[in-house]
Amino acid sequence: MNVLVDSSVWIDYFKSGKNSKEMDDYIDQNIICTNDLILAELIPSLRLKNETKVIKLLNQLTKISLTINWRDIIEFQTTCIKNGINKIGIPDLVILDNVIQNNLTLYTFDKHFVLIKQHINFNLL
Repeated sequence: MNVLVDSSVWIDYFKSGKNSKEMDDYIDQNIICTNDLILAELIPSLRLKNETKVIKLLNQLTKISLTINWRDIIEFQTTCIKNGINKIGIPDLVILDNVIQNNLTLYTFDKHFVLIKQHINFNLL
């Protein structure tokens, strides 16, 4: 199992780790991965806080390439809207597409992924 860790989990982990206690186990098991979109969400604020060690560690994680299939993104958004799941941002749909394409498990605290899971098949912790 490879786990794509969403920025919502990383933010909790960096702040207190209160809700992301299993991250240490995942790190020890070397099963976590990231992508450029998630790094683009995290690194700017880490740079401003001069967290160079954290940035270096994040950049050493296995990075899953993003191949954006716009037809899939459109289908995901259509499915969401059709089922009353509104205001899902394109970045989250790109993450969803990345998870599905690479048979990853998504670790996130964003509750809309639980709703999406009811209509689109993907692995979610």
